[in-house]
Amino acid sequence: MIKENPTSYEKYLPWVAALAMFMQSLDGTILNTSLPSIAKDMNYSPLEMQSIIVSYTLTLALFIPLSGWLSDKFGTKRIFMIAVAIFTIGSVCCALSYDLLSMNLSRITQAVGASMMVPVARLAILYQFPRKDLLKIMNLITIPGLLGLVIGPSLGGWMSDNFSWHWIFLVNIPIGIIGILAAKIIMPNFKNTVGKFDTKGLLLFSLALVFITLAMELASVQINHWQLILTLVIFSALLFYGYFKHFKKFESPIIDLRLFKVRTLKVGLIGSLITRFGISGLPFLLPLLFQVGFGYSATISGLLLLPSSITTIAIKPFIVPLVKKFGYRNILISNTLFLATIIFIFSLTTKDTPIHYAILLMVAYGAFTSIQMTAMNTITLSDVTDKQASGANSMLAIMQQLSISFGISIAALILSFYKDLFRFYEGNLVDAFRYTLITLAALTALSSLTFTNLHPNDGDKLSE
Repeated sequence: MIKENPTSYEKYLPWVAALAMFMQSLDGTILNTSLPSIAKDMNYSPLEMQSIIVSYTLTLALFIPLSGWLSDKFGTKRIFMIAVAIFTIGSVCCALSYDLLSMNLSRITQAVGASMMVPVARLAILYQFPRKDLLKIMNLITIPGLLGLVIGPSLGGWMSDNFSWHWIFLVNIPIGIIGILAAKIIMPNFKNTVGKFDTKGLLLFSLALVFITLAMELASVQINHWQLILTLVIFSALLFYGYFKHFKKFESPIIDLRLFKVRTLKVGLIGSLITRFGISGLPFLLPLLFQVGFGYSATISGLLLLPSSITTIAIKPFIVPLVKKFGYRNILISNTLFLATIIFIFSLTTKDTPIHYAILLMVAYGAFTSIQMTAMNTITLSDVTDKQASGANSMLAIMQQLSISFGISIAALILSFYKDLFRFYEGNLVDAFRYTLITLAALTALSSLTFTNLHPNDGDKLSE
């Protein structure tokens, strides 16, 4: 590994990564509440705007596997600055868009930059700091990401109501400029040995991700072309199988599946995927339940989500001592079960449930989610070497992106199923939400079994 242009400011590198996480998570959620305003301004139906989200998600899936090879080949600083610049230019283009086609092209440009920002920043941290500091640093940089996920919908709605939808994209410009300048001063330009670029592997793996992501997106918006969805799933499976056969013959595959021999990485990735299937649907379901089911206003529904973000920040100083005291295995098993319990309790709330009970539940959800994300991300990367870091980091980024997307899609699918079921039995919409939450709670509880494969001393070197 080579480091070019060392600086005296490298200790501030985690703040650059935190800024990247905030930009990506904010952009991923701020658009949702503004879609009706964009549709009205462009003379489309809101139901026709789904492609804006789908094009962004598909591009992320396509380019994330490329980020590790590019950063090792050309340097973390160079690729990170280019990524932020592309993201910022895409944001300007989004604000200037005048129809659906121009908006989709602009979102694709944004996603190309976003697909590299967070993975490259996290890779620089893996190269810069010893593993014993990883827990503390991951704990720090996840705060802005979680904060962006929560405040995005409220901020997007507020900007659209009080200014115009264009501002949800223009707000990225000063943040992007700060990110580029900070990276130029702070981020070291790490390079690593890379082999021949795996063009065939990139095509097979990325297209497989695109097909499975597209299938989930189509299913989540209740498009009744199940033959098309099944065809996409089959094509995705065939492409994944093709990549599996390919990577064993290629010396430097774009995604090295041999990394799954690292037990803690395998457990962390699989556990993260399954756990997020359950908990990622909650921020999507709760605003709908509060507004459609209980009749709360959009403002109250948005405010009810804020306690979780406040708790996310407040709990951070306690996560490192908790993990040091109880160990990763105990923390992840028990914490996953706590999250399942919280989701189940949400299913018991009614329109007459006092709001302060909902606030307490959101506080608990924010605390345990914060612990979960930090612990899962850290244990996943705990035992990888510097040589494995780039590939492992790309795999973690892919798994995070897919699990969040799939979590929302799965929640939408389950809700649709129960909605149709209770309509048949003359039930009501609140019952559909209730049973959806119970199903997600059960799925989250089952995911705790994955973490039983951790050993009691796994991650000890991170806590020394």
